[in-house]
Amino acid sequence: MNTIQEIIERIKRLEQELSQELQKKEEEFAYQIRGKKIYFEEVTRKYHKTFTTKVHTYILHADFFNILTAPIIWFGIIPGAFLDLFATVFQAVCFPGYGIPKVRRSDYVVIDRHALSYLNMIEKLNCVYCGYFNGVIAYVQEIAARTEQHWCPIKHARKIKTIHSRYTKFFEYGDGENYRKHVEKIRRDFEGVD
Repeated sequence: MNTIQEIIERIKRLEQELSQELQKKEEEFAYQIRGKKIYFEEVTRKYHKTFTTKVHTYILHADFFNILTAPIIWFGIIPGAFLDLFATVFQAVCFPGYGIPKVRRSDYVVIDRHALSYLNMIEKLNCVYCGYFNGVIAYVQEIAARTEQHWCPIKHARKIKTIHSRYTKFFEYGDGENYRKHVEKIRRDFEGVD
């Protein structure tokens, strides 16, 4: 096994370990996940409410710059919604023809923090926005990654800041021989995709 593959395997093991540790938090903070809903024990919900900041107090103590920039941040919902719609239509139309498995939007767009009792209405609304927008970006990245695997599965020569889920399957930059021999195989290799 080569060094890159060994690192990938270690990363997968660490992700599984992280997932197990995160699940332990369910017990620590007394909640359960059933389907897509999160349930806190009644005692915990009441306790959380003691930490809620009233909306008027929250606004009075808000930094002026935060208030000033809020409309700019919230304007992002318009291009974000269009991006979400475009990506959903794009994969619905194109992926079946390419033989690419579709990305489940619900795996990426997770909106659940608004259910926390210790958040006031403004904080809850902000959490919905962040969960939606960051989820859409992750969803679009996965759609783009699968599209790139089909059309251009070649690694970059220059270092990139992050790699997406399909990048490790790509050909090395400059490896024209393997590219020509195996590009069709790589275009269809979606092993490990849910």
